[in-house]
Amino acid sequence: MLIGELSRRTGVPARLLRYYEQRGLLTSRRDTNNYRQYAEDAPRTVVRIREMLDAGLPTEAIRELLPCTDGADSGADPCPEVLRTIAGELERMETTMAALHQRYAALSAFRTASLDRATADGAGRSSTG
Repeated sequence: MLIGELSRRTGVPARLLRYYEQRGLLTSRRDTNNYRQYAEDAPRTVVRIREMLDAGLPTEAIRELLPCTDGADSGADPCPEVLRTIAGELERMETTMAALHQRYAALSAFRTASLDRATADGAGRSSTG
């Protein structure tokens, strides 16, 4: 199938499909007109790529995991490489979430201090004025 058809079937813009191909996530062959031709299972591959991107996996990890998802509707073969990659990504996400939590707490404290200051400034003005 041509890139336009794959785009229509998956809802993924052709430009993004070319990016997936450039990153080694999707393959095509060139026909005599030099148009990209995708295999019939390409829509399933694109859906799997989107699922893994939505889960927060970077393209490098997806490239590693994608061969282990062939034929499955969800998940991947539980080979050591897959489990190691997923564990590493979960650890990375936990670190990111902890950092975000710290930033959230700091920003909340700053807001509270700002509101307290505004209240104190407002109370001070009303008692003098």
